[in-house]
Amino acid sequence: MINIKMHQNADLKGFTLIEGFPGAGLVGPMAISYIIDKLGMKYVGHMESPDFPPLIAIHENVPMPPIRVYWSEKAKLVTILAEFAIPLSLTYELSDMIFGFAKTNGVSRIVSIGGIPNIQGAAQQSTPVQDSVPVSVFAIASNDDMKKDAIKAGLKPVGEGVATGVSALMMLKAVTSSIPDVNILIPVDPNILDPKYAELAIISLNRLINLGVDVSELDREAKEVETKIRELLKKNKALQDAHKRTSDEASGTPMYA
Repeated sequence: MINIKMHQNADLKGFTLIEGFPGAGLVGPMAISYIIDKLGMKYVGHMESPDFPPLIAIHENVPMPPIRVYWSEKAKLVTILAEFAIPLSLTYELSDMIFGFAKTNGVSRIVSIGGIPNIQGAAQQSTPVQDSVPVSVFAIASNDDMKKDAIKAGLKPVGEGVATGVSALMMLKAVTSSIPDVNILIPVDPNILDPKYAELAIISLNRLINLGVDVSELDREAKEVETKIRELLKKNKALQDAHKRTSDEASGTPMYA
């Protein structure tokens, strides 16, 4: 069972919720971590579950849960920062939990950030500046109004395709709900982690929801975030491999490389 534990009361009515779980290019975590820092967002809660890997994140000498909730009253923004890859078995429950949290707290819209594999590197071929978004940034919107906003922000609606993961399941819920949802999708090279991907995502957010975050220092800071998340993902994989070995040994099942 997944729970959201809030450490303090945080009024979220009318706020925008931004989430981006680790995936292709680590676009979501890199972008959200930078936004949290630049807006001075406050750590107000975390998620916990006995099904999460036994990991902690350590930031500035402080042990912290690897999925945290941050809040900015001034920006009317709440974000969810995750620092480990979500197992497929938990995606349904996690999407239910986040969407229910948004609905219960009066969140006005949900924005998801993610990467989509693009081995040609279309996103890298463009050089973004603060006030422009390349046509290679895509969007999926839950309703016509969100679609119009995405187009106005310079994003390209996805006409045909498939989406997966927590953000895809929340989008499905949003279609029949009063909470509008939009997924910002950055084309990435699956073999490269590039701060430019996070830059594209934040520029898109600036235009879509008037976020107003300066991306001039993102390249340096995103690399630091990338390093930390890489370490957590490695530890997560090592724990999963160790758990599998232990389970196989206990059951007498042969193990194969």
